[in-house]
Amino acid sequence: MEEATMKTSLRTIFPILSIISLILLSSLSPTAAIEQNITMPLAEVESVKFIAMSLSVTICAIGAAYAVAKISIAAIASATEKPEILGRTIIFVGLAEGIAIYGLLVAFLIWIS
Repeated sequence: MEEATMKTSLRTIFPILSIISLILLSSLSPTAAIEQNITMPLAEVESVKFIAMSLSVTICAIGAAYAVAKISIAAIASATEKPEILGRTIIFVGLAEGIAIYGLLVAFLIWIS
């Protein structure tokens, strides 16, 4: 039952991501490019950069959420058998959260370049 909920939520995220991408693309429309003195090829490059940034953050956030969900279930299960091990399992949850931070760092690197 848990996997069916995850699949349903993934199906709702991708349309939201496409709407965000369209909003970003409309902000770099031809009229906006003319107003900002940006050529059309540069505007296309900038729009692709925004799409890549949103994809990197979104995919890494989804992966981190999935990893934290799986690791926290395993951590609670192991803590029920040995309560003294709970402190060590929190380290693995923190490592899984680092995946989302890596996606944010990639987005910043794309933005800078």
